[in-house]
Amino acid sequence: MSVKQLFDLSGKKALITGGSRGLGFQIAQALGEMGAELVLVSRKEAELLSACKELSSSGVKAHSFAADLQDEAEIHRVAKSAVDALGVVDILVNNAGATWGAPAEDYPSSAWHKLMNLNINAMFFMSQAIGKLSMIPRRQGKIINIASVAGLRGNSDHMQTIGYNTSKGAAVNHTRALAAEWGKYNINVNTICPGFFLSKMTQGLLSQHEGTVISKTPLGRIGGDEDLKGAAVFLASEASRHITGQYLAVDGGSTIC
Repeated sequence: MSVKQLFDLSGKKALITGGSRGLGFQIAQALGEMGAELVLVSRKEAELLSACKELSSSGVKAHSFAADLQDEAEIHRVAKSAVDALGVVDILVNNAGATWGAPAEDYPSSAWHKLMNLNINAMFFMSQAIGKLSMIPRRQGKIINIASVAGLRGNSDHMQTIGYNTSKGAAVNHTRALAAEWGKYNINVNTICPGFFLSKMTQGLLSQHEGTVISKTPLGRIGGDEDLKGAAVFLASEASRHITGQYLAVDGGSTIC
């Protein structure tokens, strides 16, 4: 295969959770541009319709299903709907997630359970569902989990995101464990760990700490609208076929300091 063929996603079918905005939409744009047909999943139907309209205007075929992925029954419904719509799912991107800031001693139990349900439980149950419905029977597939550099370390005390850090750390090791089990099915499971990108999820923290974040980032900037695309295409394509159980930090170098 030529290098261009290794990265080509023509004819591939991809399911992206949290795909209607932010990093999920950036990944959707990238996979769609490289030829994949998409299913986007998120909680808000209006945002999904807007995202699909924008993708369609650039020639990308995209479907959408609204669902609350904190509900395991909804995960199974959406997984089946995606397979019915696409025929198969070659690529699963587990991107849906949430964050919450509070001191550890006062962290609300409701917030803790929400983050664990969405950031790690949904990741596992969606992977399990798509694995059983589409990837394991065909003995092929690519799973990309979106974690965070917050899952690779603790935080300075002003961040106060213990629930987020814990769930993203779990996502990194979930990737390793699933990759070890599903390698026999020729399924690659890898993680992208973004640093700070400007998004709805990060805007509150960045409004207070952007200067500090940039000063601790060797490349001296926040992640932008194009900065996750290459990593996503690489891990979704045949270019990464001999890579599994790994994480790739896309963080401007913040984790090397």
